[in-house]
Amino acid sequence: MNVAPDIMFPSLGIEINDINPVAFSVFGVDVYWYGLIIGLGILAGLFIARHLGKKVGIDENLYPDFLIYALIVSVVFARLYYVAFSWDEYKNDLMKIFAFREGGLAIYGAVIGAVITLIIFSKFKKVDFWNFADSAAPGLILGQSIGRWGNFVNMEAFGGYTENPLAMMLKRSEAKYVPMQVLEKIKTVSGVEYIQVHPTFLYESVWNLAVLILMLVYYKHRKFKGEIFALYLLGYGLGRVWIEGLRTDQLLIGNTGIPASQLLAGVLIVVSLVYIIIMRRKCTR
Repeated sequence: MNVAPDIMFPSLGIEINDINPVAFSVFGVDVYWYGLIIGLGILAGLFIARHLGKKVGIDENLYPDFLIYALIVSVVFARLYYVAFSWDEYKNDLMKIFAFREGGLAIYGAVIGAVITLIIFSKFKKVDFWNFADSAAPGLILGQSIGRWGNFVNMEAFGGYTENPLAMMLKRSEAKYVPMQVLEKIKTVSGVEYIQVHPTFLYESVWNLAVLILMLVYYKHRKFKGEIFALYLLGYGLGRVWIEGLRTDQLLIGNTGIPASQLLAGVLIVVSLVYIIIMRRKCTR
């Protein structure tokens, strides 16, 4: 008897069975793939950051210290960002704000938290903020690239209906947060209902990897301190503006219909571009 796959990429001939968000259990406590994948991304990012920092004279032992503070602050800000733009879900039950196991973290909130931590950390440790930011940015975007595969295991953070060659099909019964416009195009395969959507997790993972490669290639050619960090804001922002427009679980600004992350990405694109132009002009004088 054929078992219906959990996930399919029909145009690519790929079928994936037995997707389980739980990797294993320890003394009855479930350990999720999502957390393990995020952890892998963090460790990989830390490795790159320490390597790049060492090249510009930054004590590599500062990075694990920074990471501890950044993780705590980033999780808090990721949650606050999500809650702020999903207030209707929490306003009548404030204790739900602390129910982290139910999900609800926003990556841009985490990035904001990490930057704030870096500003304070660099001041207290008396290290150059821009040098530290330049060395940390490639690690950050590598962590984001790896971390998106946690969304794949959770069958979440996908886009709307599509017929493109990368279209992904998920079991309707397993997918999270399925909007009506996707349900209207539901497909049935061997008696099982599937939704067919943009694999936005894949788009963002590959995009971030491309930005990482650009940053690493350009790193030794940077013209001024902060240029790599600005390239991160620019590159990630460009990808986010595009990909956020495809997603179906956008966090909107009130009743405006404007995705918060798309607007923030647009602002950061402009700011980083202006900064790069101004600093490059100074370098050529």
